[in-house]
Amino acid sequence: MRRTKKRLNELLLDYNLVSEKDVISALEIQRKRGGQLATILIEENFVKEADIMTCFCRYLNIPPINLSKFHGDEKKIKIIPEHVARHYRLLCLSQVGNMLTVAMSDPLNVLAIDDIKALTGYDIIPVVSALSEITLAVDRFYHHKEEIKHEDSFDDLVKDINEDDIQLVKEIEQIDIGDVIRSSSEAPIVKMLDALIAEALMKRASDIHIEPYETKIRVRYRVDGSLQEAAILPKKIQNAVAARIKIMSNLDITQRLIPQDGRFKVRLGAKEVDFRVSILPISFGEKVVMRALDKANLSIGLEALGFLPQAMDAFQYAVTQPYGMILVTGPTGSGKSTTLYSVLNKLNVPERNLITIEDPVEYQVDGITQVQVKADVGLTFGQGLRAILRQNPDILMVGEIRDFETGDIAVKAALTGALLLSTLHTNDAPGAVTRMIDMGIEPFLIASSVIAVAAQRLARSICKNCKEPYKIPQSVLDRMDLVLDAETITVYRGKGCDQCGGTGYKGRFAILEVMVVNDKIREMIMNRSSSDEIKRYARKNGMLTLRDSGIQNFLRGQTTLEEVLRVTSKE
Repeated sequence: MRRTKKRLNELLLDYNLVSEKDVISALEIQRKRGGQLATILIEENFVKEADIMTCFCRYLNIPPINLSKFHGDEKKIKIIPEHVARHYRLLCLSQVGNMLTVAMSDPLNVLAIDDIKALTGYDIIPVVSALSEITLAVDRFYHHKEEIKHEDSFDDLVKDINEDDIQLVKEIEQIDIGDVIRSSSEAPIVKMLDALIAEALMKRASDIHIEPYETKIRVRYRVDGSLQEAAILPKKIQNAVAARIKIMSNLDITQRLIPQDGRFKVRLGAKEVDFRVSILPISFGEKVVMRALDKANLSIGLEALGFLPQAMDAFQYAVTQPYGMILVTGPTGSGKSTTLYSVLNKLNVPERNLITIEDPVEYQVDGITQVQVKADVGLTFGQGLRAILRQNPDILMVGEIRDFETGDIAVKAALTGALLLSTLHTNDAPGAVTRMIDMGIEPFLIASSVIAVAAQRLARSICKNCKEPYKIPQSVLDRMDLVLDAETITVYRGKGCDQCGGTGYKGRFAILEVMVVNDKIREMIMNRSSSDEIKRYARKNGMLTLRDSGIQNFLRGQTTLEEVLRVTSKE
């Protein structure tokens, strides 16, 4: 097969099998919900499956394979794990020496070929087969299902049933724990979970969701903030999968009716990654969410988080102060913990005593004393913070200020010689001040202790592989109140490619709004000025809002205007 960088949509256009309008519509659908472009084109009736096969065969000069009567060696077929075969819509046909012949619905999917090669260690020879035939063949070889004969009428199905034949199924399934433990330790379960975790890390996923339903288990990865379906697993392995994860996380394997939290560590090559595990009982079993906590992200430094120079200078000023309070605000998943840990990592030297109190502990870092909140035994943020202050800390990190007690102790700690870092859930930086006043903390304590407040969001970066310039309509710039000429500026977007999964985005960066508390802002806090008044003054004094920072990143070509509008609100 000759090497090529052409993609399916380009080939279909070259062979006049679809219109450019249909391709744009299919790519937009792919951007919103994910999935393979070929599948979307077929489902939307833009092109026939046979035409796609013909297109691949002609362009790549490789043969088509009819799988309807294929009978292969199941042992060799299963060299490729089931979840990988289902995800990439392919089937291993044979193995000779160091070569695997693989039937693919999209032989141009270089990412799939590279993943299989990395997973199996074999070189890949692709051949073309219809997507529908591959789906049926995967079902046939990996697990068999009994089919219901739809021609049977309802009367035929119930005519031989009497009342005594109907039995109540217990809502809580009775499970033999011994069988579950044995199943969870079997090689297929262990290998399958290892493969899922490895694939998630290779795709830069931040979370793995394993969700049981009535007849199946769905696996999804969260990549760059969006969930993508990764695999469908058979229902029969549900308990074994949950048990295996509990064993890895040192949780109670016999307890299935209450939530559990744990963690484990994996090594992939030279990299170690911590996983935080949450198990939640739901209608059809136990849902598992595993969050990847890559400590490599903490050592890259604040400079690599994507802050604009102006925001970076303000933040650097704050973290070099000997005492006081620095707050980072934003919704869940906006990267607050990563930013604070990057600061801690920068300040983590033998001459300083660093202590954190969190719920839960996100990253485990050498040289930092970390305390886990345990409210059920009385160790709350407030109680823990009181105890920590007797440990002579130089730098403190409080996972979140949730109530008056924690906030009051935190500001007093910041006034007595410690640098204190914490988070709040507010929409912008000035809002953090009024939130603390609403909690009941005295304004004079806030004004005296707070050095700076940073509001943060995560925005997706344009994929560098498929980045392209385009002209933005002048009307769009006018609606955004941007005094710019659409003819003289160049902006960028991602076309969508295999490396970014067709989304046009790959990776994320932080958008920051940093408000440094000066004398005038302290006076406004003491006078209980509103957050809007404080914000207006801070902007006049040079503060870049989240929207301002996002627009600057858009004009620098790092992200798109659509992404800026998605993650920031109108001022």
